[in-house]
Amino acid sequence: MGVERAVTLWYVRRQFVLDEIAQLEEQLAQKEPQTTDASQVDVTEVEQALARARAKLLALGPCPRPMMG
Repeated sequence: MGVERAVTLWYVRRQFVLDEIAQLEEQLAQKEPQTTDASQVDVTEVEQALARARAKLLALGPCPRPMMG
């Protein structure tokens, strides 16, 4: 039972991080066409948040054990 719980929690955490990455990539795509200085600061902040989210995904590592069919 403990292994199933660990796997389920891993999948939930992974999905939260993937959703965050998708949201940040969408924000970045919307802000890139703008060329003002203020928007460049916003783009930099979004890029930093995206890098942090990708680092979270890497830190999460592989699934503790494959889910049973």
